[in-house]
Amino acid sequence: MNHHEKINYVEFPAKDIEATKAFFTKVFDWSFTDYGPEYTAFSNEGLDGGFYKSTLNASVARGSALVVFYSGDLEKTLAKVESADGKIVKPVFTFPGGRRFHFTDPSNNEFAVWSDVGMV
Repeated sequence: MNHHEKINYVEFPAKDIEATKAFFTKVFDWSFTDYGPEYTAFSNEGLDGGFYKSTLNASVARGSALVVFYSGDLEKTLAKVESADGKIVKPVFTFPGGRRFHFTDPSNNEFAVWSDVGMV
């Protein structure tokens, strides 16, 4: 695959890097590599990226891009987000491509999870 001029890495702000790492490990089974106290990276999670120490956060209401995860079992993923102290900011709704919900992580970054029509 040609990687020239393609998206291959994304970075998110994190008020609390340790809590954010714990959340993504618990919900999505991610692993992290720390690069000092102000940066941690993840890889092989569909897209590589990292979290940097910041008081800012990603929010659709303020114009941030929305990163959307796929789930074959939307309700199970929603329960995992809630059990890891994620906040559901937009409950499950239907749209032409399927169903989805939005949540925030411990650093208050907004993400979404979607599933195909007919998937539960």
